[in-house]
Amino acid sequence: MRIRYFADIRFPLERANGVQTMETCHALARRGHDVRLTVRPDTARPPRNPFTYYGLEPIPQLRIDQVAVPSNPAARRGVYLAQACWRAMGTAGADVVLTRDLTLATLIVRVPRAVRPALVYESHGYAPAVGDEQHALLSGARSQRGIKRRRLEARERLVWLRADGYVTITKGLAQELEQRFGPRPRLAIVPDGVRAASVTPDDAGAGRHSGTPLVAAYAGHLYPWKGVDVFLHALHQLPHVHGLIVGGLDGEPDVTRVRALADLLAPGRVVCAGLVDPPRVAPLLRQADVLVLPNLPTRISAVYTSPLKLFEYMAAGRPIVASDLPALREVLRPEENAILVEAGNAGALAAGIERVAADPALARRLARQASMDAAGYTWERRAERLEALLTEAAGRRA
Repeated sequence: MRIRYFADIRFPLERANGVQTMETCHALARRGHDVRLTVRPDTARPPRNPFTYYGLEPIPQLRIDQVAVPSNPAARRGVYLAQACWRAMGTAGADVVLTRDLTLATLIVRVPRAVRPALVYESHGYAPAVGDEQHALLSGARSQRGIKRRRLEARERLVWLRADGYVTITKGLAQELEQRFGPRPRLAIVPDGVRAASVTPDDAGAGRHSGTPLVAAYAGHLYPWKGVDVFLHALHQLPHVHGLIVGGLDGEPDVTRVRALADLLAPGRVVCAGLVDPPRVAPLLRQADVLVLPNLPTRISAVYTSPLKLFEYMAAGRPIVASDLPALREVLRPEENAILVEAGNAGALAAGIERVAADPALARRLARQASMDAAGYTWERRAERLEALLTEAAGRRA
């Protein structure tokens, strides 16, 4: 099957979007499909090789095309969309187009099905609701104006009704969209993934050596809604626990905020590793004794999120303490593969960390089960689930 994946991002991209895009395309290509990924050029100098950056072997079934774009953001967006539409419909063709780009999906589904490839849209959230929350949750984000919200609502409805296949990353998101727009065929719930676990059951739960401080770690964005501030307040209540924070690009306001808060609440006890290349994340996580996922109780966290860190934590073979939110409960089971605590409550998070620190048998049991469960969320399993939907969508005729 010829699959064309379109992502209007500079590539390689350090953030989760880039990791998920590359891993998904690579896994589909390993299953024998002809996958062509169309992105924007890398802005680093010299440009980085995506396969090297993400630690993946180049394979002939996956080709990466770059669209030359102008530096002006508005013009850049228009050029990318025009190029994406031309490449999707052109002589190179495709059996199916896969994208997370709502605007591009809207443009493609307006074309009669008889003269275009199948379109499968992957949703990571209901765009108007995400926009409503972002200005309050992200540093520097602006409020969403009414006209933009109405435009997003119209696009969401159109793509839901006309896409040949539709993917959501959580059950909660699928249910919300069905409530808004009605049921639809060819809908698949496909969460994010992780590389096959390298931790054996005997290693799971292995933590600090006697006499060394316990280390609790967080990996990911430093946006306020991700809960890293809650983590630091929890560390303030645990003077015997050290912290490790992996993520954040130097120069971003969130990095400055988090480092200042760490110095205030847990001076000398928090290592801020900053942004690291994707292959380095897993070894860093295995240096910790407990891994925390402290998302705040927002709509994004409660309904839409399928965080890469969740699956990376599970594969790392360390006990997990996470916010008790519906989207996370789709994967985590309290007292079986994680400890779930009240979202946004630093005291509850501290108590959860303290609990696994005080009970090595519990820590090993939780970590072992999470490590075994991670096998059901590999990128290979994700590609397998997507393949079924892509094949059905590509075989549909108007």
